[in-house]
Amino acid sequence: MLSRRAAPRLAALVRAHPVVALLGPRQVGKTTLARTVADEMSRAALYLDLERPSDRAKLSDPELFLGKQSQKLTILDEVQRLPELFLILRSLVDERIRNGEKAGHFLVLGSASRELLQQSSESLAGRIAYLELAPFTLDEVDRPRRRADTDRLWLRGGFPGSYLAHDDPASLVWREQFVQTYLTRDLPMLGLRLPSEQVGRLWTMLAHGQGDQLNAARLAAGLGVSGKTVRHYLDVLTELFMVRQLQPWAGNSSKRLVKAPKVYVRDSGLLHQLASVPNVDTLLGHPLCGPSWEGFVLENVLAQLPSTWRASYYRTSAQAEIDLVLDGPRKQVFAIEIKRTLSPKLSRGYHHGCEDVGATRGMIVIPEGERFPMAKNIEAVPLRQFIGDLPALFE
Repeated sequence: MLSRRAAPRLAALVRAHPVVALLGPRQVGKTTLARTVADEMSRAALYLDLERPSDRAKLSDPELFLGKQSQKLTILDEVQRLPELFLILRSLVDERIRNGEKAGHFLVLGSASRELLQQSSESLAGRIAYLELAPFTLDEVDRPRRRADTDRLWLRGGFPGSYLAHDDPASLVWREQFVQTYLTRDLPMLGLRLPSEQVGRLWTMLAHGQGDQLNAARLAAGLGVSGKTVRHYLDVLTELFMVRQLQPWAGNSSKRLVKAPKVYVRDSGLLHQLASVPNVDTLLGHPLCGPSWEGFVLENVLAQLPSTWRASYYRTSAQAEIDLVLDGPRKQVFAIEIKRTLSPKLSRGYHHGCEDVGATRGMIVIPEGERFPMAKNIEAVPLRQFIGDLPALFE
């Protein structure tokens, strides 16, 4: 099962750019997607897994080896293992461009964000395009009249191994193994020398505080480390696509706004594993139900957010709040509230927030049912319809 959205976008980028970086967390399906897209291209492809010693050995003289592959699309998996390759790729790409071959040279796959892969942005500026592959989202797995798909994705999360598991217990086992392997094997393989036990405890603490404002001092006290250390661990988890820090709205306001980001475990399935939530029935009665739903909807929205839009949240010291504020390039401002109820109510704080951010449209996302108006320029929209509306809203 491939991402319906990512496959055509990746193919288009490969046809248009010399180098394309496909980034996303480990086990999200980057290799499968890259190989599938490569099979559909008109030119031959060469795949190298930089975690495999035999493939790394081929790159003992990377300039010589890669220089002989000029007629192929070369796929370099887990490229962060050999960051020094980026300077060589620049030289090879420039030579091929001079020879009239303008696109489709290298497809690099990485399990760290663009910011963590500084070498690529510095060495390949003007030659590289980026695409993030997120876990499955609702628009990719949803089928008409199958509410179970929503609950299944919400509980299990979007990692293919978890979502496609035979049943919920098998999915939970997959996620347990993923977390353990990530902490003990993957972090060191990514070149990060972090104490796995402390990072694991922080990850669990973040899960139990899903959607809370960052309080580094409180987390530091619970871990027995400094606030600076907590922020470093948190930034690493963010750069590895495990955690999202949603920044506060920072526009002009006469009100006293909060300044700390809200922190979410990005994948709902990993959230539920870290919080020991085994099934939907348990989830619906759990204190994390509301925050989990908020994070789930948030990730489904932001997976479609164009780079020209900016996402934040709004909160004042008086607790007036908007869950998600989306600022567009043409002065569009969407004020989005996420509710796990079929009969939402608009708070005075939400109205004040809409005025403060200059909202052009307000949307209250509810789990299911019919859409209906709630006030001028504000309507309640069922999640499925809301997700389906996003491409037109972002045009």
